[in-house]
Amino acid sequence: MNETVDRERVAAAVRELLHAIGADPDSPELASTPARVAESYTEFFAGMGQDPAAFLSDAIPVGADTGELVLVRDITLRSMCEHHLLPFRGRAHIAYRPGRSVVGLSAIPRVVDALAARPQVQERLGEQIAQTLADGLDPEGVLVVLEARHGCVSDRGVRQADAVTVTVASRGVLADPTQQAAVFALLGHGGSEGAQ
Repeated sequence: MNETVDRERVAAAVRELLHAIGADPDSPELASTPARVAESYTEFFAGMGQDPAAFLSDAIPVGADTGELVLVRDITLRSMCEHHLLPFRGRAHIAYRPGRSVVGLSAIPRVVDALAARPQVQERLGEQIAQTLADGLDPEGVLVVLEARHGCVSDRGVRQADAVTVTVASRGVLADPTQQAAVFALLGHGGSEGAQ
């Protein structure tokens, strides 16, 4: 349960918003909407006040036999754009070259979820994921590829429902274009199928 979201204040703000657009928040159709929005915001912003590095605290020290690369692809991504408070959705693909430790594979989607569940922009989100993994695992390299469709692009303004934004954040040896090309080959990158 996210205790950083003040449900009563959110509900009051939604009531005011409904008034501001000319709707009646006390109508039978809208009477429960403020509470519903407040409850949904506790989910959308569950990462507020959460330390994503905590998911890496049980990293396991390893020797030199860890393999060359760990890749977790097609992690479901859902976040809320801070510019218009509209959702963006897609996939995260996370690769790291282990240094002295590895982490349980479920920790990586948890890091993504914790950082995505707050007001965000995709570019910063990728950088935050990369830095959290770099700091928490001390790997030789990290590569984060995010593919997402944005509500602020598809549902307003230019209304480009099929537009996909791809961002890349890297650290260490995976900042090298040749090393990145090997990861992109594993991802089968040439299209945006991951964001559908």
